[in-house]
Amino acid sequence: MNLLYALICFLAALLLALAGVTRVGAWLIERRNPPVGTFATVNATRMHFVHAEEPKGADLPPVVFIHGASGNLKDQMLPFRKHLAGRAEMLFFDRPGHGWSGRGSANEDPHGQAKTIAALMDHVGIDRAIVVGHSFGGAIAATFALDFPDRTAGVLFLAPASHPWPGGATSWYYTLTTTPVIGPLFSETLSYPGGVLRLGAATDCVFSPNKAPDDYARDASISLVLRPAAFRANATDVEGLYRHAVATAPRYGEIAAPTVVISGDRDTVVYEEIHSAGLGRDIPGAELIWVHNLGHKPEWIATDLAVAAIEKLAGKPTDLQAVAKQVEARLSGDSYGVGICVDESAPHRSPELKPGE
Repeated sequence: MNLLYALICFLAALLLALAGVTRVGAWLIERRNPPVGTFATVNATRMHFVHAEEPKGADLPPVVFIHGASGNLKDQMLPFRKHLAGRAEMLFFDRPGHGWSGRGSANEDPHGQAKTIAALMDHVGIDRAIVVGHSFGGAIAATFALDFPDRTAGVLFLAPASHPWPGGATSWYYTLTTTPVIGPLFSETLSYPGGVLRLGAATDCVFSPNKAPDDYARDASISLVLRPAAFRANATDVEGLYRHAVATAPRYGEIAAPTVVISGDRDTVVYEEIHSAGLGRDIPGAELIWVHNLGHKPEWIATDLAVAAIEKLAGKPTDLQAVAKQVEARLSGDSYGVGICVDESAPHRSPELKPGE
């Protein structure tokens, strides 16, 4: 009995210590990564966003950017804003529960998040826009195009996650985090120290076989996802993706907006042969651009191609295949993470949505 009591006391003390470490870690993360935008409450959600107003002489329609799992608005703003400055009105935002945005009460699935995005567009005065969605953001972009067709001028999918995949499994820590009782305990004690240990390697694998930009995780504030509430919101999103895809993918044929899908054939995060190929097949008139030796981060590694796709969606004559060939030539020698990061084809692996996707 004394031994059992001592063990219980030890475990309780360990959990309290880990909770303390997590709280201090979360405070440090927020101190080092303060908000960079503006706040507004829309659809009962406190949203953090950056709105680049329409410039004089803009030659492109407004563009709305939707980041993926584990990310925040910087993941799209850093690569795109400088390339589109002076050309288009832009809206970047932390998805509900991510970055500095609150989770709200109506954002537990992509339909709710699409509604919040539409409300945020109303707030900043954007009526209709080209919607750009990366990874998990692709599922929301597709949902937005279905739920708000009159507000969708075009859709650009970047390494999207959009369709049901064999088994529907995700990473174990997402499943654990969404488990009642155990999940909140895990996120309040182990998600921060475990995430800190894995952040560098996970980021490298998200970019593999391409090289992550120097200081990417720091500059893009990826560590914000390691705070307990953000970690739980991210896990809820990812765990619910399969169910959403099962219900929504059969409707993709209803998307009428001009569509471009950009995908690498060396994506180690999602099944490109299911998601990207599926969107290219299911959306009428969609143009699917495959890029050899490109991983999961086309917005960072092939920004020129993504900008060219935005131009084409805006009606400009653009040869995307020619631009893709230029990107392939640039990436031909990339082999970062090869042999370390998993790169298998469906249905033999479970997709893991990792930091910065």
